[in-house]
Amino acid sequence: MKISVVGTGYVGLVTGTCLAETGNEVLCVDIDQEKVKKMQSGEVPIYEPHLDVLFERNIKAKRLTFTTSLAEGLEFADVIFLALPTPEDEDGSADLKYILGVAEDIGKMIKNYKVVIDKSTVPVGTSDKVKETIAKHTDIEFDVVSNPEFLREGFAVDDFLKPERIVIGSSSERATEVMKKLYKPFVRSGNPIIVMDERSAELTKYAANSFLATKITFMNEIANFCEMVGADVDKVRIGMGTDSRIGKRFLFPGIGYGGSCFPKDVKALHKSGQDVGYDFKILDSVINVNHKQKTILVPRIKNYFDQNLNGKKIAVWGLAFKPETDDIREAPSLYMIDELLNEGAEITAFDPEAMPNVKRKLGDKISFASNMYDTLNDADALVICTEWSIFRTPDFNKVKSLMNNHVIFDGRNLYDLEDMEKEGFVYSSIGR
Repeated sequence: MKISVVGTGYVGLVTGTCLAETGNEVLCVDIDQEKVKKMQSGEVPIYEPHLDVLFERNIKAKRLTFTTSLAEGLEFADVIFLALPTPEDEDGSADLKYILGVAEDIGKMIKNYKVVIDKSTVPVGTSDKVKETIAKHTDIEFDVVSNPEFLREGFAVDDFLKPERIVIGSSSERATEVMKKLYKPFVRSGNPIIVMDERSAELTKYAANSFLATKITFMNEIANFCEMVGADVDKVRIGMGTDSRIGKRFLFPGIGYGGSCFPKDVKALHKSGQDVGYDFKILDSVINVNHKQKTILVPRIKNYFDQNLNGKKIAVWGLAFKPETDDIREAPSLYMIDELLNEGAEITAFDPEAMPNVKRKLGDKISFASNMYDTLNDADALVICTEWSIFRTPDFNKVKSLMNNHVIFDGRNLYDLEDMEKEGFVYSSIGR
């Protein structure tokens, strides 16, 4: 098939590259001229494990190309993916201006039948709005399909190539058959292609992300309660996770969720409820608890230093919202750093991938180290914000030799409590 993907963020670039990997010809469209030039020269603009290999291979094979022209994208393909940003608006709703703007342009440019696919995470009813927007400008036949993505940053390539399920929201038999043909190579192991109406498909993505965010938040509440009653959240988590009705995943407590999906999607679903007069009380709690959880370690740090952080040197390990990505959107580390800076602390941070993004955001407000140990020179405390694998087995003797105080505030529960006691650290973690 010939496919155009409009938008080359995480979702668009992974979608385009993986579709090219199965033999399709894919043209990616983006308005950022500099970004398109870099991609044309073989430079991957985001960090995502394994993406660079597929990206390079499909460019060389001429199955993956790039342009700034939407008109060229429409001329090239009959299947058009919209993988555009839906940023959070001031009221928490998803801003659809980019999607509806492109829909407007499609309506003016369309010359023959197209399947227009909403790949972005969008509120219920968006496919109807896209349909109406295109139809205002043309009598040519087209279909709009909702095809939400379920890609985890850090695992996006594997998730696309080996999906647990494909959700297709379509009321058109013709468009549904196109989608089934497109995704057939990805479900050879028997994982389902689930066909439903467009509104149900749109809600499925919001419901899935909000449920996972709720699961994480519930465990954070349990962890906070564990500390008050002397229980160990790790033991509670194992006891819960062996129940097949609950499962083991998303039960790890920490300093809250971040990223481009969970925060935005929970708020958007909450706002969608308000718009129709429904009050999502659970989502109210999820939003509030997660916001507080991001800085839950700050009072402990202040207590350790007798409420005075002025001039204290704090080392931070981990800046990305999760490991295996350079994404810092809604990262707990940024909230933590902001609070510590407000208290007069001096920050030196290290992250394997996210430092360039944080430098662009914070400038010279904090210092950056070339490796994890360099953050510790004369540090008064270490704060761990992201569970990168390289942080799991440090040389603790080296850590102690570099630090002024042997104290670690661990927002991701990387280390065993007994081990840390033996190593001679004051160790504060979540729920233990």
